[in-house]
Amino acid sequence: MDLSLSAEHRQLREVAREFTADRITPHAARWDRDESIDRDLVPALGKIGFLGIGVPEEHGGSGGDHLAYCLVLEELAAGDSAVRGIVSVSLGLVAKTIARAGADAQRERWLPGLCSGALLGCFALTEPDTGSDAGSLAASATRVAGGWRLSGRKVFITNGTWADVALVFARTGGPGPRGVTAFLVPTDSPGFTAREIRGKLGMRGQATAELLLDDVPVPDDALLGEEGGGFALAMAALDRGRMSVAAGCVGAARGSLEAALRYAREREQFGRPIAGFQLVQELLADMAVETDAARLLTWRCADLADRGEPFRTEASMAKLYASEASVRVADRAVQVLGGYGYLDDHPVAKHLRDTRVTTLYEGTSQIQRLLIGRALTGVSAFT
Repeated sequence: MDLSLSAEHRQLREVAREFTADRITPHAARWDRDESIDRDLVPALGKIGFLGIGVPEEHGGSGGDHLAYCLVLEELAAGDSAVRGIVSVSLGLVAKTIARAGADAQRERWLPGLCSGALLGCFALTEPDTGSDAGSLAASATRVAGGWRLSGRKVFITNGTWADVALVFARTGGPGPRGVTAFLVPTDSPGFTAREIRGKLGMRGQATAELLLDDVPVPDDALLGEEGGGFALAMAALDRGRMSVAAGCVGAARGSLEAALRYAREREQFGRPIAGFQLVQELLADMAVETDAARLLTWRCADLADRGEPFRTEASMAKLYASEASVRVADRAVQVLGGYGYLDDHPVAKHLRDTRVTTLYEGTSQIQRLLIGRALTGVSAFT
């Protein structure tokens, strides 16, 4: 096993690190207070190629493998997890799903714009009454002449008010996962309304919305994949999405650790830097170990995906550990900084608020444990 990065991967990581230092980190606190990232960051992310990693160049993407994707997401999240979330959803959940499952016409219509940053996508799965139990979603798609009519509500949808296309999952058949179908819905369609959700604990810079679908008309060619195959598409996207979340959590944890290290070397108490105190070193050591462990779990997942091997359980492991570790690391960073860690003059309070949601979305920690347990035992704990 070779854990060293290729020259290309190291160069990409350096490019992402410089981009983050220049375009993200200086503005992250303001975006958090304003509850909005500057919109001109999106085409900048596209221009540098970060919105097209993993999408073939013939479809407008920038190519690259899953490890390259994880490296970039780690760097973006070290600056601002909200930026990482924009990329993870528009590229990881939407564009990559279109690239894998879309018809040629769908790829031609959507992928160049999504990869360039001219367009953004959102992933409309979660509903007010169906989060973890996504197979029981209630949004409906009714067959009409020449297409479908979509009705229902979606909630907690990242990029929801910014998106140009929504990947909407709606029920076309009977109950359960096999009745769910995926549709590519332009957000300017009649009957499509997005309402921004504000006042979030963290991830405040990214647009999060409730979507209202009021008899939205979509043509037959908006159907993505097979009728009744939407749930399988969603779960495949979330497998990769969990890897994306894990990579972002590594970045946030690293950002917390680096901030704590800087402060510990500079802050003096009792006549010397607090970095020289044993209990502070214990906090820092635990933070470093958890960050590296989360990174290795994430890289294992990326390696399996790049080799074409199954990685569903490994994605759950990476997402479970990295999300919870990032919260613990950020919390310890606040402890190292003391009262200053409680202020947004330092990034650690923001990392703590941002990482908290990663234990909830794209499968809660409890769901990940059930998925891992099922893989270990062969027995499903789901009813």
